[in-house]
Amino acid sequence: MRSTCCLASLLVLPGFAQTPTEANPFFTEWKTPFGTPPFAEIKEDHFLPAFRSGMARQKAAIKAIVESKEAPNFANTIEAYDRSGAALEPVGMVFGALSGAETNPRLQAINRELAPLQAKHRDDISLDEKLWSRVKVVWENRAKEKLDPEQLRLLENRFKSFVRSGANLSAEQKTRMRAVNEELSKLGVQFGDLLLKATKDYRMVVDKAEDLKGLPENQKAAAAQAAKKAGLEGKWLFTLDGPSIWPFLQFAENRSLRQGLLSAYLDRCQAGETDTKPTVARIAALRVEKAKLLGYPTWADFVLEENMAKDPGGVYGLLKPVWKGALAKAKVEREEIRALMAKELPGAKLESWDWRFYQDKVRAAKYDLDEEALKPYFSLDKVREGAFHVATRLYGITFSERKDIPVYHPEVRVFEVKEKDGRHLGLLYTDYHPRPGKRGGAWCGSLRPAREGHKITPLTTNVCNFTRPSGDQPALLTPDETRTLFHEFGHALNNLFYMGQYRGGGRAQDYVELPSQIMENWAMEPEVLKDYARHYKTGESIPAVLAAKIKQSRTFGEGFATTEYMAAALLDMDWHTLTEPKVVDVNAFEKASLDKWGLIPEIPSRYRTPFFNHIFGGGSGYSAGYYSYIWSAVLDSDAFLAFKEKGNLFDPATSAAFRKLLEKGQTEEPAAIYRAFRGRDPKVDALLEKRGLK
Repeated sequence: MRSTCCLASLLVLPGFAQTPTEANPFFTEWKTPFGTPPFAEIKEDHFLPAFRSGMARQKAAIKAIVESKEAPNFANTIEAYDRSGAALEPVGMVFGALSGAETNPRLQAINRELAPLQAKHRDDISLDEKLWSRVKVVWENRAKEKLDPEQLRLLENRFKSFVRSGANLSAEQKTRMRAVNEELSKLGVQFGDLLLKATKDYRMVVDKAEDLKGLPENQKAAAAQAAKKAGLEGKWLFTLDGPSIWPFLQFAENRSLRQGLLSAYLDRCQAGETDTKPTVARIAALRVEKAKLLGYPTWADFVLEENMAKDPGGVYGLLKPVWKGALAKAKVEREEIRALMAKELPGAKLESWDWRFYQDKVRAAKYDLDEEALKPYFSLDKVREGAFHVATRLYGITFSERKDIPVYHPEVRVFEVKEKDGRHLGLLYTDYHPRPGKRGGAWCGSLRPAREGHKITPLTTNVCNFTRPSGDQPALLTPDETRTLFHEFGHALNNLFYMGQYRGGGRAQDYVELPSQIMENWAMEPEVLKDYARHYKTGESIPAVLAAKIKQSRTFGEGFATTEYMAAALLDMDWHTLTEPKVVDVNAFEKASLDKWGLIPEIPSRYRTPFFNHIFGGGSGYSAGYYSYIWSAVLDSDAFLAFKEKGNLFDPATSAAFRKLLEKGQTEEPAAIYRAFRGRDPKVDALLEKRGLK
């Protein structure tokens, strides 16, 4: 929700030619520590040739599979297919990392050219009738082969992926499927480019110091620094990046400026050259058409078949009771805010740009807790060290910074992760601050995934957009940013621990957030806080009374936080349970959806449709899947309860059992993996209790 990758030494990049005369680094062995990407040597012009070469090599590998005279079996068909994309993996992961964290107009142009090529390449493989016939034979004969659970899972996933890609369609339907996939690939890239431009182009310039009343000094300094960098010395510059907009909405007393900034955020991509509404409408229509081609009534039915929820009914069944509790709590919070606002601003109506500002005042009054007073105890480096320390106490692993690893930007830091006995586990790259070429949000990525039982070790990334250091003051995080760091670090641990053999494991979207969200539970526990939450000037640990106040206020604001998230999750599901492949009026559809669920006007959806990148941008990995954060929240709350029930947040036996869960990834059915850890299915009670929604 706070809201969505790893490996060690490769002597030779599999599938890559080793001809020293070639200048393209993707065609040579990387002689860097642990075989890491040599970023300084990689230029934009290297990507397309490397992608084309990788696709050609995979096609050749597929040709060898289908022309084999041997009878199809797991080794010569499924395992061989799994290995066939090895040459594409390094270039794909490096390009993906740069496209998200350090893009530029040239990379964006390459992405636009590449997207339809990749769509065609995937279709050429998934619609290859000879390959499909071999996969079917292996599937039908699976009982005759002595396959272990992971191999059986891989076979099942490969078989399903062919069916779900259209292998059983008629020739005419396959032709249409190719056209739909190509257009969707282009539209996803287009959406992302328009959103990035709309976000980065906006700026609010403040001329008068009195308009900054209420803002903390570090926020003023950051805005002054941003203005100076933009050639506006003597002024203050605010943007739609998280570290800029959210503190302003929380602390700035100037109500009209709060209104202007939030309105700019919510109205992105609504008009002009960055209008995404036509793109969204077309994507939604094409998804319905694709689902129907494959025999599903809606896009959500198609997507959810592979998730733990299984179908839209399963999702709505979870969302409705949580929505009811969250909305009820939000309405109680609204009355508290209105009461305070009436005293300070008689006659004024509570608006969305007032909520964070007055909520902060209510928190201070109810709990004597000033969030700004907390920030000196949450310097970025200390929070990161705190996350590392939690992992050390849970799993015995250690982290040491490496200065000899190539990075794609000077702000990126790299840490070697080792087992307790000193064995190399993998590398973690951290990249924590916003830049013009970095998309918003936070995510965990990969420069190389673990596989072959961890013989190939992972390179994983944590990319965020946290407040920058200002003057002699380090980057100071809010509690929410602190949880975000722990969250993405949880994804990284999942990548670092993965012990699977293959690339083609499962990916139930509503399970992948469990490893990340469970880490958030440790972040604000008093026992953990006293170790890492230290004043950046004095080094003193956070006072016990302050840690106690944090715990006492843990459910404060959950009505707002859960409601604005749930509104986006419900909006996503409503978009993807459309049954007709026709273009709709985007804003009218969104309004009807949110009105149907009864969203109160003072709380906007976390993402409005025109900038809902999770479900419409790029690969759109969360389409019909944004609900997965709350599904995983049920899992993580229940899983953390296993530690609490032992009376020890670092219980060795529970830690070992949870590490086994992480090591498996999705090499088995997620529900079975969870039951093996917990001894039963998850219960929703722990989540409702944690959020105060009972």
